[in-house]
Amino acid sequence: MRTLGDLVDLLHAWYPPSTAESWDAVGLVAGDPADGVAKVMLAVDPTEEVAQEAVAWGADLLVCHHPLFLTPVHGVAATTPKGRTLATLTKGGCALLTAHTNADHAVGGVSEALAHALGLRDLRPIRPAATEPLDLLVACVPTDAAPPVRAAIAEAGAGAIGDYDHCTFTVPGLGRFRPLDGASPAIGEVGSLTVVEEDRIEAVLPRRLRGAVMTALLAAHPYEEPAYSLLELASPGSREAGTGRRGVVDPTTLRGFAETVVDALPATAQGVRVLGDLERVVRRVAVCGGSGDFLLDELAGSDVDVYLTSDLRHHRAAEFAEQSAAAGGPALVDVAHWAAESTWLPALADRLTAAVGDTVETRVSTTRTDPWDLRL
Repeated sequence: MRTLGDLVDLLHAWYPPSTAESWDAVGLVAGDPADGVAKVMLAVDPTEEVAQEAVAWGADLLVCHHPLFLTPVHGVAATTPKGRTLATLTKGGCALLTAHTNADHAVGGVSEALAHALGLRDLRPIRPAATEPLDLLVACVPTDAAPPVRAAIAEAGAGAIGDYDHCTFTVPGLGRFRPLDGASPAIGEVGSLTVVEEDRIEAVLPRRLRGAVMTALLAAHPYEEPAYSLLELASPGSREAGTGRRGVVDPTTLRGFAETVVDALPATAQGVRVLGDLERVVRRVAVCGGSGDFLLDELAGSDVDVYLTSDLRHHRAAEFAEQSAAAGGPALVDVAHWAAESTWLPALADRLTAAVGDTVETRVSTTRTDPWDLRL
């Protein structure tokens, strides 16, 4: 049987807690990592009703998108709604794990699932995630000493790019120097100008390994005073992970796209709200699961035809409409928060099944946790 620790490690590999926003509360909320897990239920919200459903089904783990405790609490007594939820899960032997903003940004996460549910293809992030900070090491080495220097810096971690290592670039040239009094040159004589055939070696390295790589370079280099440069590189951003997703659909109208949204998402009291010319042509679409009005400014002047998200406020939407009209920016589609994020659950269920096979049974909660019941 799989353990809770196994499932936590798997989910954290897909949705690393380190990528969550600083204000967020993600990860394992309750449960013993040593306990066995045979059934996993998936839900957007950790409500008391969802907890009861999970326990009634016999779930050993409940994975929720929204945190149970997003803000600090001083107690978890069962006299409070959150306390009752936790008590229900604990008494029923069901652990709780949260994947929130770490799941929003990730490959295979919430915004990506929403995009797929709406038929978007050729996906890329609206706001790419920052990649690990990199340095570029440039070192000049006598040609006959270049192979051991390249090997030394590679063993220390330089030149690793994706599924490759020992990646370097070399340009031959001539090095010139004159040793002064007090020097102990490996090549040449004090007071004499020396010309040496050298290789200029370039390699990228994670900034966190800067110290180890520099130590390796200086230890392997034959010169008393090696010539080198260390440059900090700008992050190109991830091509896959990041905030929101943008992609393309077959050409349609804004009205036609909105009708696609209605068919793709579960029905809610809010429905689907649209801002823009219903007959405008739509091909390029941006989406953001959850509350996405923080992306409005950067999308206002983009080539996107329509932006879909949730929880758009009156003034922000009105201001955006004015900006968009002047700059030719996108129309807006506003959908219920729960409906948009619920598209992630079946995708996550499929991903878990593919990873663990029939050793764990998964189920998407049937409890509707959208807070609105009626629109008159």
